[in-house]
Amino acid sequence: MGADSSDKYASDNEIPKHAVWLDAYWIDRTEVSNGQYIKCVSSGVCKSPSKSESDSRPSYYGNSLYDKYPIIYVSWYDADTYCKWAGRRLPTEAEWEKAARGIDGRVYPWGNYEAAGNLLNFADKNLTEVDWSDKNIDDGFADTAPVDSYLAGASPYGVLNMAGNVSEWVSDWFDRIYYTRSPHKNPQGPFFLFFPLNGRVIRGGTWADGVLGTRSSGRWWYSPLTQSPLIGFRCATSINLP
Repeated sequence: MGADSSDKYASDNEIPKHAVWLDAYWIDRTEVSNGQYIKCVSSGVCKSPSKSESDSRPSYYGNSLYDKYPIIYVSWYDADTYCKWAGRRLPTEAEWEKAARGIDGRVYPWGNYEAAGNLLNFADKNLTEVDWSDKNIDDGFADTAPVDSYLAGASPYGVLNMAGNVSEWVSDWFDRIYYTRSPHKNPQGPFFLFFPLNGRVIRGGTWADGVLGTRSSGRWWYSPLTQSPLIGFRCATSINLP
């Protein structure tokens, strides 16, 4: 988990690379979709997302054309509520990273080689308004993509869209130096104490990030109240082995 200080692309909060042991768990193969989330809203448990649009689509959530696209404009609390309603929970940061990288420390879910249009949804030729987009690659979307897209970019466990598409809320509070003192087994993240421990971690990069922003060890944070067109989530659950 994490990155070596010799990795020129690693931020301080990814260092050091360290071994982690995790108990068995399941994690969703895909990000939670609009079609899945609206069932929780219809049940009266979940709140509707703060906006029904996406970055390039005026009608997104509630439009059946985008039922298989990731839910966006949901806070950490909304994501937590959905996962509990579904009988699951948000994954820990460590669970998320293992599902993305496997056990060989790969840079991206698909391995260590560079991006291609069939591997992930990121800032490519369809996103013309930013300087960092790769104008030589076409991933097929200027905004979010269906949650079951990019089979060639699956992680070693067959988990999809762990690089790009939308960043994902995980359960942990953020601490920039947490990796210097995190436990070896089943790390749960730091306790909430004071600034900067006031944000929840997001992982995975987005459709608006350059490929380096989708590295599997990359970690960022936002206020848990944040509702963004760039952030979604997936759920996980523990497994009680005999």
